Amino acid sequence: MYERVIVTQLAEGLHARPASNFVKTANNYKDTKIELIKGDKSVNAKSMMSVLSLGVVCGSEVRIRGEGDNEKEAVDALCDLLEGKS
Repeated sequence: MYERVIVTQLAEGLHARPASNFVKTANNYKDTKIELIKGDKSVNAKSMMSVLSLGVVCGSEVRIRGEGDNEKEAVDALCDLLEGKS
């Protein structure tokens, strides 16, 4: 298991297009279970509705946890998206 805690830097947070890009990236890692965690709520990062349900806005602290073959690569790629590096 590999996880990172970050503060979201996306001005519009995780809704619509950014959430779609996030889920699409997560789904590139078929053999890795990925969770997005905000506060005490954890959701499947590969589900658009679940990701949107967290209400992640700019400045939100989130945790991304991966478990599987490409866990580090997956978590780092998703963190880059939320930090506005990609």
